[in-house]
Amino acid sequence: MVRRADVTLASVLGAVLAAAFAMVTASAPATAEPESPPCAFALTPPRLVDVSGTPMVTASVNPAGCSVAAEPTSSVACVQMEGSSAVQQCASTEGPGTAKVFYGPYRPGATYVATGRGCASTGNPPRSLCQTAGPLTATL
Repeated sequence: MVRRADVTLASVLGAVLAAAFAMVTASAPATAEPESPPCAFALTPPRLVDVSGTPMVTASVNPAGCSVAAEPTSSVACVQMEGSSAVQQCASTEGPGTAKVFYGPYRPGATYVATGRGCASTGNPPRSLCQTAGPLTATL
């Protein structure tokens, strides 16, 4: 024979467990897909150029297309000689322009690394979303 107190206790415990399970499953975070960048940015690999008779390494970052509701706000291009303790050299531009960096001094046979970053504004209210590009390397 089952006592009334045992039935009531089992009913209460069952209800508590069901409520706890519902709370755990309801509070589990939803996995949203990562937001795609509103603009694409193109990074050029490092290349050797002549600047007024001085050999330098250059790279650039420029907007390569945006969704209808986005506008590029900045671009940054950087170059560094691989294995060098020297700080990378960077150049930036605001708006939809191209950021172009010139690295010197050039050392023949060295490997150079280009990296970049581009930001765009989208949404209402507007917010900035940035993305990185690279690294791209070249032995020059």
